[in-house]
Amino acid sequence: MQDLSEIVAAVHEDVAGLVGAGRVADYIPALSQVDPRRFGIAVITCAGEQASAGDAAIPFSIQSISKVFTLTLALERVGARLWQHVGREPSGSAFNSIVQLEQERGVPRNPFINAGALVVTDALLVGRRPPETIAQILGFLRSCAGDDGVAIDEVVARSEAQTGFRNASLANFIRAFGNLQNPVADVLEVYFNQCSLQLSCLQLARAGLFLAGDGVDPLSGETICRPGRARRVKALMMTCGHYDASGEFAFKVGLPGKSGVGGGILAIAPRRAAIAVWSPGLNAAGTSLVGALALERLVEKTGWSVF
Repeated sequence: MQDLSEIVAAVHEDVAGLVGAGRVADYIPALSQVDPRRFGIAVITCAGEQASAGDAAIPFSIQSISKVFTLTLALERVGARLWQHVGREPSGSAFNSIVQLEQERGVPRNPFINAGALVVTDALLVGRRPPETIAQILGFLRSCAGDDGVAIDEVVARSEAQTGFRNASLANFIRAFGNLQNPVADVLEVYFNQCSLQLSCLQLARAGLFLAGDGVDPLSGETICRPGRARRVKALMMTCGHYDASGEFAFKVGLPGKSGVGGGILAIAPRRAAIAVWSPGLNAAGTSLVGALALERLVEKTGWSVF
């Protein structure tokens, strides 16, 4: 097989002509200002090999990719009790849909739609105040990435809070069914801050590497979560990580992945590598258009599909 750096460079070359395609998320004002011509890719293997190209060192708002890490934290904190409050099935609906919540009496379909992520955030808040919970999430990302430079973009967090009316509606709806234990305002404060975490592709790939190692960071040897829980997180990434386009992503890429409307995608090649891509232009489902194509090309060249 080609050298990893050569493969990543070839992927970058393959998609270079399409960079800028798609539509930048504009319903969060701060995200609408991001340059759509950005593109970064980083791959870090379980053996410690690293390759990157493009804007891989530039931090971006990871948005819903944060849900992978908060789900991991919540499972370690409350275990299987979490599944009494949130399901494990694909939604088949938009990430911010409220329709299913009424039909299913306030129990969100999975942890990666916004409603489900609010329930996960609520589980992390029990017995704590928002600043403590935000600090825990930030500390976890810094630890996983091995980089204290990981930060929350305060401008994006304020923008989220000022425009997050639908998320507030979802949280109030869930609370009305008795499926949130903490005040809605506290849940939203933590949620808006976690979505405003900013990491580069290099930091994000390093942060997600423990999932490639079945819960153990293959470089440090540190156990981040139990192997069974890492497998469950990856299963949900595969089936629910891209909302109603999760099937298409599995079909074309064949790796567990989680997208964010900031244009990032974290993908995991089990026992091989973690991959992060970033290109702000989104497809109709809210996944990075060029980022998904880059992952498709990477899998074609490496054979890393799980299928």
